[in-house]
Amino acid sequence: MTERKLEKSYELDASPEQVWDLIATGPGISTWFVPHEVEQREGGAVKASFGGAFTGTGRVSAWEPGRRFGYAEQRPGDSPDVAFEFLVEGRDGGGAVLRFVQSGFAGEHWEDEYDSFDKGWSLFFENLRSYLEHFAGQPVHNVVSMVMAPGSQEQVWPVLHRGLGLDGHPAVGERVALTGPQELTGVVDVSTPEFLGVRSAHGLHRIGAEGDAGCGVSAYHYFYGEPVDTETLTKAWDAWLAELFPQPART
Repeated sequence: MTERKLEKSYELDASPEQVWDLIATGPGISTWFVPHEVEQREGGAVKASFGGAFTGTGRVSAWEPGRRFGYAEQRPGDSPDVAFEFLVEGRDGGGAVLRFVQSGFAGEHWEDEYDSFDKGWSLFFENLRSYLEHFAGQPVHNVVSMVMAPGSQEQVWPVLHRGLGLDGHPAVGERVALTGPQELTGVVDVSTPEFLGVRSAHGLHRIGAEGDAGCGVSAYHYFYGEPVDTETLTKAWDAWLAELFPQPART
């Protein structure tokens, strides 16, 4: 059987050295993905925080500074590890090319998993492009929240829209003021069935609803430059999501 792989390629207006720092170090990855810790050596530990109790752990499987970074995320049971590889190359005329490969898709529902990762990585790599265009060189302060909600994304979005003070899903280019735990004003730069993204003067803000039978609801905020009170804001967004989507009582 041919190994199933998810592959993406992006041309970026940055030097290969800049791109390497953004895809192979904890502070760099945190500027566009989710908070990461990376031990910068082959065999080093990798830890990612997706909000709440949702975390990912793995080990560095490839470490060629300036060129190739890979890690394998451990899965429970007999499921194969999922592997991620990033390749950085210089681009003729300046800039860099980033190539990404993910493997490890298996099981009965691998197509759904592939589709979910495909859409998620598209969002995060656009975050990377936007960071380089609007906030390059600035440190990030992450506010990350996530809950699971019953139902599908079609059922979840109206609840999110009301909570954010929106009449519906705005289009790319519209200016909006999101309400909720805090007011965020900016221009819509992402509008898909899974994600709503707003770029403010000081950061990127991504609200997500993914899934048809049990929906992952996320709020990922990237505040660049001056520090913000990430602990207080994270608690506020956690409480907001919990109020919108109460979790069933444990018996």
